[in-house]
Amino acid sequence: MRFKIIILILVSLIFSSCSKNEEQTKGKPNTSVNDNQHKAIVMEVIQVSDYTYLHVTENGKDYWIAAPKADFKVGEVILYSKSMEMKNFESKELKKTFDSILFIDDASVKLGEGIMNEPMKPSISKEEVNVEPVSGGVTLAQIFADPNKYANRTVKVKGKVVKINSGIMQRNWIHIQDGTNYKDDFDLTITTNDNVKNGDVVIFEGKIVLNKDFGYGYSYKVMMENAKASKNM
Repeated sequence: MRFKIIILILVSLIFSSCSKNEEQTKGKPNTSVNDNQHKAIVMEVIQVSDYTYLHVTENGKDYWIAAPKADFKVGEVILYSKSMEMKNFESKELKKTFDSILFIDDASVKLGEGIMNEPMKPSISKEEVNVEPVSGGVTLAQIFADPNKYANRTVKVKGKVVKINSGIMQRNWIHIQDGTNYKDDFDLTITTNDNVKNGDVVIFEGKIVLNKDFGYGYSYKVMMENAKASKNM
């Protein structure tokens, strides 16, 4: 059974790494899959069309990682468990050949270590946004004006994506605005596993939670968790 799982992982990783036109490679995959838990510190970040290349250090060893494109930062501590090594991997976009690089698909940022020791909750500016409310949904002003009414309820909101933090605690953290506000509250933080882009106008459906404190500066009076995203207007 374990052998079949390893083969499936290999096939999945090879397909995902070779399906990107920009990053076709002459390298050959190692025949082994590493499924141990790893914790590495990011020393360098290089972004290309479909990947994020990370130069990391772990237990005194420096090496390169290729992860699905995400907003990693120098100094962050990342966790991953599954990887596949590619030898002599040629990145056509970078015009660079890596002697060895690990392809991973489950990287997440570890809070409480590296630069994540410091409060990282972003400061968000109010943008000029005018979004029509979604049918059957609520506006951000309605939520902020009476949060207890919506606590632990699943609601729909529609807004413009103004900021994205990907891969933190194995979730994407999205900030939206819809042009409405209550007092000084105009921006809603949403966690989701769906992918959206900055500037997209998106419908999110998820549960409203109150007074959520993740530690390390991530504290929210009101937020939406485990949302599903839809661009169908």
